Amino acid sequence: MTDLRLTDSHCHLDFPQFEGEVPALIDRAEAAGVHRMVTICTKLHQAPRVRALADAHDPIWWAAGVHPMSVADHPPATVADLVALAAHPKMVGIGETGLDYHYTADSAAAQQASLRVHIEAARRTGLPLIVHARDADEDMARILTEEHRASPYDCVMHCFSSGRALAEAALDLGFYLSMSGIAAFPRSEDLRAIFADAPLDRILVETDSPYLTPPPHRGKRNEPAFVAHTAAAGAEAFGLSLPDFAAATEANFARLFAKAAA
Repeated sequence: MTDLRLTDSHCHLDFPQFEGEVPALIDRAEAAGVHRMVTICTKLHQAPRVRALADAHDPIWWAAGVHPMSVADHPPATVADLVALAAHPKMVGIGETGLDYHYTADSAAAQQASLRVHIEAARRTGLPLIVHARDADEDMARILTEEHRASPYDCVMHCFSSGRALAEAALDLGFYLSMSGIAAFPRSEDLRAIFADAPLDRILVETDSPYLTPPPHRGKRNEPAFVAHTAAAGAEAFGLSLPDFAAATEANFARLFAKAAA
């Protein structure tokens, strides 16, 4: 057991890789100092299953949205859909939503429309928007900025691994950047430099498990316990001790995800 306290701000505990293993996974997380985790619903028809995980386990909270890569193949979310889900006491974020042009650029227009729906739901609920961005930096910065100027909302750029311009645009809007295992990869020096230049009070940590496993567990399935390794890479990038960096990310999570902190 450790005195460290961390939150895995983004994971996918309903995915089949974790079937039947959630109680043991929570035990391993708590042994590593990870006392809380937010599991993310990426397709609204899966919301009951994700919500049930949060209901069954005290350390688990949840968020819901339609992942940009799923927009073309699933019914679009409406603002009313998302607002209704947000009434649940452990539902703490809107998303993940966003733009992904890496494999699904053909649905760019639908992704942009879906992103704007999720932004409006974030405004109406007061919950933070959870954004996925890949190969879409220019459109992402434009839409987030247009919408924020029209009416403000809170946001975290989940698993941030985009360029410096998008990081600066997000930070200029008061948004947060979340470090995933990618930030701990040996070849991610440029990404760590982007984080190190950001204000410490805008940084979260996450696993995005079961994906993006940080060293020293590369090649294995990721899980919430491993967020401690990403936090260690973050502490080094900021020139802090691990306990001090962890405490900063906890304060940041509590500020952004106030419903969970309350």
